[in-house]
Amino acid sequence: MNKKIIVIGAGPAGMMAATKAAENGADVTLIEKMDRVGRKMLITGKGRCNMTNAADIPEIIKNIPGNGAFLNSSIRAFTNDDVVDFFHELGVPTKVERGGRVFPVSDKASDVVDAMLERLHELDVKIWLKTSVSHIAVRDGVAVGVVLSSGETIDADAVILTTGGASYPRTGSTGDGARMAKEIGHSVTKLLPALVPLETDEPWVPDLMGLSLKNVSVRLMADDEKIAEDFGEMMFTHFGVTGPIILSLSRTAVFALEQQKNVELIINLKPALTPEKLVARINRDFAAAQTKAVHNVLHALLPVRLIDVVLDLSYIDGMKKTNQVTKEERMRLADTLQHLTVAITKPRPIDEAIVTVGGIATDEVNPKTMASKRVKNLYIAGEVMDVDGFTGGYNLQAAFSMGAAAGKWSAIS
Repeated sequence: MNKKIIVIGAGPAGMMAATKAAENGADVTLIEKMDRVGRKMLITGKGRCNMTNAADIPEIIKNIPGNGAFLNSSIRAFTNDDVVDFFHELGVPTKVERGGRVFPVSDKASDVVDAMLERLHELDVKIWLKTSVSHIAVRDGVAVGVVLSSGETIDADAVILTTGGASYPRTGSTGDGARMAKEIGHSVTKLLPALVPLETDEPWVPDLMGLSLKNVSVRLMADDEKIAEDFGEMMFTHFGVTGPIILSLSRTAVFALEQQKNVELIINLKPALTPEKLVARINRDFAAAQTKAVHNVLHALLPVRLIDVVLDLSYIDGMKKTNQVTKEERMRLADTLQHLTVAITKPRPIDEAIVTVGGIATDEVNPKTMASKRVKNLYIAGEVMDVDGFTGGYNLQAAFSMGAAAGKWSAIS
């Protein structure tokens, strides 16, 4: 008789777990509380679905700062090449872009989700949508099924928990899995936002809302000590800052804020120039337009919307003619251009984060099989675990690898 397996949550880990369990002969029911599968996958990679990364395995693990080492077995058993092959076999060709990011050629996340859904149908996986699981049923330390929010109990030989974290609740990730795991004896670390925009009280920031900066360097400081740095693109918003480099720095910023540290971002608007060369550039620009107002001469150095902010922070009158600007003022201007400082007050709420930091403790789960060490016949995979990575396809790779392990081992154990 085929093993009866229930998978709770139809995100990337859940769909992969259901697929692999069914491929290994199990009778699988996939339960999802939303009205369709893969809701969060549909918005990943700005709707394009950055499904994995082409880096080698050690590099992938390095880019998963949240317990990446835990994934060593599962990623080597179901690698990034295996993910690409899996989707090629489902009729989804892929391409590799900057930074090793792997996308479907169509640039449509819906193609990835639909291909997985079609495979689940081929394998006769039963998919229950708009169905909420309230509890995991455990008897004598063994998972024996699930209790639905309706009160109905569904029996199973094994249960796979893949409910996601607590970010993007509109996609169904509301922290339910952490609660369910805690109820049956698992430890859950504090859930915090990662890959999340950051807030500030700097009065000049809202005036720059929508302004993007490219090729800037940002240092993350905590109590005046540099704790991280990144280079690339960022954007100002009405509440603070966002964009690729802000998101990549945010995890470290969140932990520093949790420790009650004073957190600042120091933005270098001209990272390609040494301080000396920047001063020389300012002197040259000013010398070429001696009778023009400083405000009008800075257009070559800065986006128009940033000029007044930089001049104010440098204590320079923008209407002053360049030949009247003192050496001390020029030095201050150069310093502001390379040390534009934004004090961070807090991250945006967890429901705006791309991923969740924290979750079910990794030392309570077998890294090879994803079997719970606390509850027999319970398997756990995906973002509900205390595992999180940077942007670039690393989080989906982690979800697919953990899901593949949980699905396979739940079926054959």
